Parts: sequence; structure tokens; C-alpha cells
Amino acid sequence: MAKLWYLGHSAFYLEGEGIKALIDPFLSENPWKIAKPEDFKDLNYIFVTHAHGDHLGDAIEIAKKTNAVIVSIFEVAQYCQSKGANIHAMHIGGTFNFPFGRVKLVPASHGSSVIEDNKVITLGSPCGVIIEVEGKNVYHAGDTGLIAEMELLGKYENIEIALLPIGGNFTMDIKDAAIASELIKPKVAIPMHFKTWPIIDAEPEDFKALAEKRGINVQILNPGDEIEF
Repeated sequence: MAKLWYLGHSAFYLEGEGIKALIDPFLSENPWKIAKPEDFKDLNYIFVTHAHGDHLGDAIEIAKKTNAVIVSIFEVAQYCQSKGANIHAMHIGGTFNFPFGRVKLVPASHGSSVIEDNKVITLGSPCGVIIEVEGKNVYHAGDTGLIAEMELLGKYENIEIALLPIGGNFTMDIKDAAIASELIKPKVAIPMHFKTWPIIDAEPEDFKALAEKRGINVQILNPGDEIEF
């Protein structure tokens, strides 16, 4: 069986046949303090939904130490390559069949930038990512608001697990995330991007209550929890 380990905020470790991967590996500066970059010595992929520091996180450092390939939007991937990381660049709507399974980048409504020398450098568009693991599709929405494209995921992508931000302010709030879950129709919806800081102090139990009224199965993972699927 495949395994998903919640590292707090929007960071996850995903393991299955042919894949040992991090998603949005915000670790060393993550207030949840679930894992450290040096904890991951055996990786082959790192997925990055956008360039903000709480998502790009420690991706470059970890990739350089493990030789893992960073998979991201073209501009983010090129930025990581310029810092010495191995990359596989993609773009919105693009799919690629990796040895472990299919990956597709899908739209997200947000921003994507880094700050260097006190200057904001925009790095392409944000994205969500669908990762096929052992024949099952895991959708990590990244940072996003509620968007109509989510309905297409529900119709055509057969999502097993949807990882959805619920914190509000920077992303969907609980109400919009519940609507998103109804559009996406996953087998299981898992909330993320909550309680890391006071500004996103949302209650996952409230999301669970709203989403389950819409017929969606919700599983709450506290930072540090893991599931098999």
C-alpha cells in the first residue's frame, strides 16, 4: 500500500511503488516542527506547487543532497536548476508518465514568487498537482481559491485523495473548501494549510462537518499523522 505522511502546513511525504517523494517541503522553518530536511536521505522526487517560501521551503537543499528531481512549473523548476538542483519542468495542463505513474499539473488561483535582495521575483503560475501512486490519484491543490476548474477534476480525474487548503486569507476558507470538495468528488478529502499561524487559524473539524453534509468523506490528519491507501 501507498503511504501519506502529513508534515504540517501543506507539506507531505508520499511513498508508494517506485516513488519516495516530498510535496511542498516547508520543513526547517515550519512551526509544526514535524520533520527536518536531514530526515530525508532516500528520495527520488520533490513536487513544488509554487515558489512561496512556505511551499518551496527546503526543496533545493534536499534535492541537492539526495539527487531527487524537483517537479514543478517551468519557471520554478528553472529557478531550482539555477541553484544546482535536478529538475523536471512542466506546465499547467501538462502530463508526464514517470516510472511510478502519471503526473498532471492543474490550475490554482494564487501567486508564485521568491524574495531575493529585498526584491520580489515572480516565478510563473501556481499549480496543483495530481500524482498517480499505485494506480490511485492524489491531488495536492497547493495554495488556491475556489475555482471552476475543480469541477473538471471531479468529472474526469478520479481523485482518490484531495489535499485541500482550508485556512482562509491566503487560500480557500472552510466554506469554499467544502464546496471544492463537492466539485472534486474525492474518495477522501484531507484538510491542510491551517493553524500554522494565527491568520489561518481554521478548525478542520468545521471543514469536516460542512464537507460531510455535501456527501464527502473527510479524514483529518494532525501534523505528524500518516495514512495508508
